[in-house]
Amino acid sequence: MIETIVLDIGETITCDDRYWNSWADWLGIPRHTLSALVGAVVAQGRDNADAVRLAKPDVDLAAEYRAREAAGRGEFLDESDLYDDVRPALTRLRELGAKVVVAGNQTRRAGELLRGLDLPADLIVTSGEWGVAKPDPAFFERVLEVAQAAPDATVYVGDHPANDLYPAKASGLRAAHIRRGPWGHLWADDPAIVAAADWRIDSLTQLTEILAG
Repeated sequence: MIETIVLDIGETITCDDRYWNSWADWLGIPRHTLSALVGAVVAQGRDNADAVRLAKPDVDLAAEYRAREAAGRGEFLDESDLYDDVRPALTRLRELGAKVVVAGNQTRRAGELLRGLDLPADLIVTSGEWGVAKPDPAFFERVLEVAQAAPDATVYVGDHPANDLYPAKASGLRAAHIRRGPWGHLWADDPAIVAAADWRIDSLTQLTEILAG
């Protein structure tokens, strides 16, 4: 029996368009160029930050992040960044008796912004707040601590095979791979994904169907 649903953040509950557009604008890179580079590094299985490094080889991302914050152009999230199915799906999951946790690789600031949206979730936490990031097994140890359920009664939902699906399965959790964002779409039908995922979904509303049996 599934007791807890844990959801990734970027390209699972939030669309990353604002994130990448804001970086392109800050660094003076055409938005289309940065978007294409993101697609290229995704296809190569590289870290998404490599897209910025390809466009600006000498960039110091940490320094630029601090500069953006100081200039009032730092991280921002509002209702428009959520996918349309987030609120109805999470609300229904809780109505069905599931504990709902949002936990992904994001900064402390992103955690504050997400909690400010008053999502229908029991807990919202980020890797920046935990001090450990996916795919480190320690991240999924923390996931199980907050899930307060056995691994086989906990489902981790995410778009990224290497960060979400595989490490979640390696930690004993069940996993749902969502076809969303560049990572989710690129690998949705890969035989390894098909074999590893307990479920493959196109919308978070399908989680309610899974939970309801």
